[in-house]
Amino acid sequence: MAIDTNAIKEHIRGILIALGDDPDREGLKDTPDRVARMYNEVFEGMNYTNEEIAQMFGKTFEDEMDFISDSKDVVVVKDIQLFSYCEHHIALMYDMTATVAYVPNGKVIGLSKIARIADMVSKRLQLQERIGTDIAQIMQMVTDSEDVGVLIRGSHSCMTARGIRQTNAKTTTTTLRGRFRTDSDLQMRLFQ
Repeated sequence: MAIDTNAIKEHIRGILIALGDDPDREGLKDTPDRVARMYNEVFEGMNYTNEEIAQMFGKTFEDEMDFISDSKDVVVVKDIQLFSYCEHHIALMYDMTATVAYVPNGKVIGLSKIARIADMVSKRLQLQERIGTDIAQIMQMVTDSEDVGVLIRGSHSCMTARGIRQTNAKTTTTTLRGRFRTDSDLQMRLFQ
């Protein structure tokens, strides 16, 4: 799916008119184009399926590491900074951090690829819960490991800047796959 920048420009112009402003005034005349370019950037992930993201960032390394199927060996990447837009209000989800963990199954993924997967998934109209689910699914595809955990913490402007206006409220979501569902030691490695 390609983002239709011309349609975005047309609709942003219409929104400006609906708000009672003049889209031809000096400060607004380039706004539809700027918004369309911004949407191309911040919603880039909408151009790709989870499978395509897995292919884009699926570089793994097979090594002579001794992975034992019931081991507690785990890779954890913390403090991956993200932002996204809530699909309910198209409001910013901000101050988001993700922790992604997996138990290697004969191969490892480059650490930067984990951050790239999380970043691309967040560049969609999203729910915080789905961001975690999408990251976990892609990590399983890339690593061939069923054992994946994702922890996300973030603020939602649909709750902090409008409505109830709880400016200090944070939302935490977890996505646990494989042994992360039942193994408290693996869970602790994700949550610490």
